[in-house]
Formats: sequence, C-alpha cells, structure tokens
Amino acid sequence: MNNKLSITFLILILAPLFFGCGGTVKEKNKNNSSASSISLHDGNEKYFMIDTKQSYLEWKGSSVEGVHTGYVYISKGELIMQNDQLIGGTVELNMNKIEDDNHGRDNNLINHLKSPDFFDVKKYPISTIAITKVESIKGGNIKVTGNLTIKGITHPVSFPAQMNIEKGGIIKANGRLVIDRTLWDVRYNSGKFYDKLADKTISDSIEFNIKIVALSSFYYTSPLPGGHNIY
Repeated sequence: MNNKLSITFLILILAPLFFGCGGTVKEKNKNNSSASSISLHDGNEKYFMIDTKQSYLEWKGSSVEGVHTGYVYISKGELIMQNDQLIGGTVELNMNKIEDDNHGRDNNLINHLKSPDFFDVKKYPISTIAITKVESIKGGNIKVTGNLTIKGITHPVSFPAQMNIEKGGIIKANGRLVIDRTLWDVRYNSGKFYDKLADKTISDSIEFNIKIVALSSFYYTSPLPGGHNIY
C-alpha cells in the first residue's frame, strides 16, 4: 500500500510539470511567430524542415545614388505539406546575418542596416514569415499569403511563388516579395516622412527573392504535444 501511495504521489507531482512544459513551448512559439501558420489539420500533414545551408533571402533596396543588394539567412523553419500541396509553414530570419552582395557583414552599409535607423537588430534579432493561406494560380504557380513580422510589427503579405517536389522528397521553392518598409517602422530617409532629402532619399520599397530548400527526411506526420517544431 505504501508503494502505491508513493507512486500516486509522484505522478501527481510530475503531471503538472509535464503539461506545464508543453504550455511553455506553445507560448514561446507564439511569441516568436506572432501568427500561427495553419490552425486546422486532419493528421495527414507532413512537415519538411528547411535546409538553412541552402535557403536564404536576397534583398534589394535603392536610393537616388544607386541600388544595393545582399542576403539574409534563415535560422530555422518548416513547410507543411498535404497531398503534395503546400498548406502552411514558418520561416525565421536571422537579422544579425545581413550581408551585402559580396557577403560582407562588417562594413558601413551593413552596420547601418543593423542600426536603429533601419532594422535595429540588437533589439529585434529575428524576423518571421508565417504562411496562412496558399492558392493555385495560372501557370502552375501558387500565391502565398502570410504574416510578416519585422521589428516586432506584423502585417499581412501576399506574393507569387513556384514550388517543385524532386526525387527523394526534396522541396525547392522560390518567391518574390516586395514590401513598403515604412509599414514596419523603417523610415530612415523616407520621402513620406522627411522633406528636402534631395539625393539622400531612399526608396520605401524593399524586394526579397526567397530561395527555399526543404528536406523530407526530417518530417513527422503529426504534431507532437506542446508544439511540433523540433530543430
């Protein structure tokens, strides 16, 4: 009898700890993403982990003086597939790894982009894209709708994309997204907010060309308790 009481007592202690941990993971994922990808599943989804070594974003910004380009790298993410169709996913961007077109990370341009004038990466090191809807469009392409979070500010975005599933279950996708940076409080030398900038005016439009490679060898067919994101 004493042994049974001891076991029962132990279970009562461990149970809230176990379920409490699950709640913590969900809350952490919620804070990191600002918006969930897909809320309704039927248990037949497959989760493909994004290969961070092969996936990245190319960025392009312009001013009166010329055009600047470079890269931002993905720290983690996943695509959710169902019947060979994309239905959701998340992408997390490491804003500390902004690069110029020569892959430089420590120069006047990049340091300025990381500063509070632009993306304030010390305060906001992570940006996210959470896919909320995917539609088929002409030519076999897709239209991706999601929530983009930069500097802690979230706005909906939509952009066209192409996706292919190759042998071995490798997904390759690319898309082109153009945003108005001022919606995310990136206002430095914007003609909307500052007068008489002349040749110092910087375009409000930023273009992102998204390159994604996701691997099926890491997928699991149903979410795990407390969230399915395992990296």
